[in-house]
Amino acid sequence: MVEVATRTKVQQAALAVAAVFALVGVLGFIPGVTTDYDKMSFAGHESGAMLLGVFMVSILHNIVHLLFGVAGFLMARTAPGARAYLIGGGAVYLVLWLYGLVIDKTSDANFVPLNSADDWLHFVLGVGMIGLGVALGKRAAVR
Repeated sequence: MVEVATRTKVQQAALAVAAVFALVGVLGFIPGVTTDYDKMSFAGHESGAMLLGVFMVSILHNIVHLLFGVAGFLMARTAPGARAYLIGGGAVYLVLWLYGLVIDKTSDANFVPLNSADDWLHFVLGVGMIGLGVALGKRAAVR
């Protein structure tokens, strides 16, 4: 009889987060879901495309979301990897939040590109991912 491996809660959470990032990366390339799609540039604050009409996106921004999703799928194969993905990824998003707060949005430093909606989403993602990694990662370690 084949034994089915069960995923821990932290692995399930990492897979869910990874799936959302992958989905957002794909949606960023779909006209209609992304408004002003014809104004999308590879990178830079000049990109006029907006995911859901709210979040600035570019080709680079969408690729980063896709790669972040792929990283999550790979790291979620183990509980320690899933925990590292959530906590490490959350830390990256908090740094990105701070970066977005301090840069001039019309400068070349805004190469991703970011707007205020992106900044605050990054804050929520960072806090949420770290919270999931810490809370659920402890349970996995206790098992």
